[in-house]
Amino acid sequence: MGFPTGRRRVVTALAAVLAVGAVAAVVYRVLAPAEVSTVARGAYPPAATPEVGVIGRLPVAPLIVDGRLRVYAGTRQVYADQPIDGKHRVTPFWSYRRWPAKLVGVLASGATVVSRWSDGTLVALDARTGRVAWRADGPEPEPVPKPRRTFASTVWDQAGLHVTRTADGRAVLVAAGRRQMGGFALADGRQLWRADVPAGCRTDVGTTAAGELIAVDGCAGPATVEFRDAATGAVRTRWRPSGGANELVVTPVGCVDGHSECRGLRTAGPGDDAGRGWLVGAGEPVAAPGLDGPDAELAGERAVGSTAGVLTGRSARTGEELWRRADLGPVRIIAVQPGRVHLLTERNDLVTLDPSTGAKRSRFAMDIGRDGVGWVPGRAYAADGYLAVERVREQATPDSDDQAYFLMSEPVLLAAT
Repeated sequence: MGFPTGRRRVVTALAAVLAVGAVAAVVYRVLAPAEVSTVARGAYPPAATPEVGVIGRLPVAPLIVDGRLRVYAGTRQVYADQPIDGKHRVTPFWSYRRWPAKLVGVLASGATVVSRWSDGTLVALDARTGRVAWRADGPEPEPVPKPRRTFASTVWDQAGLHVTRTADGRAVLVAAGRRQMGGFALADGRQLWRADVPAGCRTDVGTTAAGELIAVDGCAGPATVEFRDAATGAVRTRWRPSGGANELVVTPVGCVDGHSECRGLRTAGPGDDAGRGWLVGAGEPVAAPGLDGPDAELAGERAVGSTAGVLTGRSARTGEELWRRADLGPVRIIAVQPGRVHLLTERNDLVTLDPSTGAKRSRFAMDIGRDGVGWVPGRAYAADGYLAVERVREQATPDSDDQAYFLMSEPVLLAAT
């Protein structure tokens, strides 16, 4: 005995509604904006004191945080592992994911890890636990190229995301975007200021150690370098190098991390392969002859450069030669950090010198196991006495896909110097 026709129709309609509702719920759970935070279950690890040499190899680029953790980026994830001197990447110590936004930049200051997302959201994590410390609505970021599989550009060369400090020591996060820029208190995410800026005619450069945001403004005439107070957003100085071209490329040097807290810059016009060096602080930049030339790096008060197999340390301010070394052969400066300048020889030995004196701190082959040294360096990064470098195939080109570009599945070497 079946249902009457009318009741059967009602039951059928109800079943259809329930089915549609179930599908809608599944679709919402899959596609709705969401975040997943997996906090640390163990104690914050102590700082390590590894032996000098290659520690291990990794599939992705590490950001060294507080001398205790390695933090990595993914398409929609930022996560950490430990110990810092582990030979391989291991199960995350903590992890944070968002959907559907993509991760576009990560930086660290002390025990705070700040992530920037494609929807403009800024999320700060406490590195000790992985818990969200604060969230803020930042400016919409400029589009960034798709990162290679190591995500080195995301953690080592963050576009439009910088930190600096005010005169009284407060840490300020600066986010520059497509049409806006803003400053945020690093401690709690409080917005300090926001400014509208024209699109397509400005280039974000970085921050200075004196608490300013540097940008190149070409919106209303010849390119001008703008220095903006990172704590208030007010423009302090607009400056052009004497005899400068209408177009200007500005490269920060002597930075603490990425393009943050830089102590110098190099300016160059079209066809100028050398460039001119400058020290930045309070007021207008000061000429730094020691930084002239494309290969000079700023380490403290020293400009270190290599020419024809001779490495020299000069006074950045005067250009006076203070030391030289001709015993290393052709070398390439790949990274600088306080108290250390890192060089690669033709045989891929990593040589670390004291930039003040030129004295050797360490030297060893950048090799592990039986990997060999038949590679060229890609991106490199140094912090807290560690150095990480991508290994790129000798025949690779910028257009090569990742498999043809990188040496192997774990292309990043991590070393203690």
